[in-house]
Amino acid sequence: MRLILSVPLFLYILLAANIVMWSGTEQTSPLNIIALEFTLPSTRAIIITISDLFILSSFFALYVETFKATRTSNHVLVDHALSLCVFVVCLIELLIFPRLGNTTFLVITVAALLDVIMGFTVTLSAARRDISFGS
Repeated sequence: MRLILSVPLFLYILLAANIVMWSGTEQTSPLNIIALEFTLPSTRAIIITISDLFILSSFFALYVETFKATRTSNHVLVDHALSLCVFVVCLIELLIFPRLGNTTFLVITVAALLDVIMGFTVTLSAARRDISFGS
């Protein structure tokens, strides 16, 4: 169970984004499909596309991954290593594949980079707090 928790949420977002972005044709992008539409009390319509869902899920994953970084166990190192791998794959796909060269995937890649940076920063801060050096 702990090993499953070590898998970064951005891996699932990366897999879902690849499936969606590779499923359409070059001319029609599945990212523009309307996923949800509702009206606010001010009568303003809110339209949420698949692209918006990916961006919102990236923010949610970043929030959860920040809390996962506060754990102090051996699985945290596995989590950081996998997060770094996910970021590298995101970056390579963003730069190499034209279908993934869009702003939605750019936001996912930047969020994965922030996950790596924040994960290491939070873990180092927690470790520094746990270790006290005598003088």
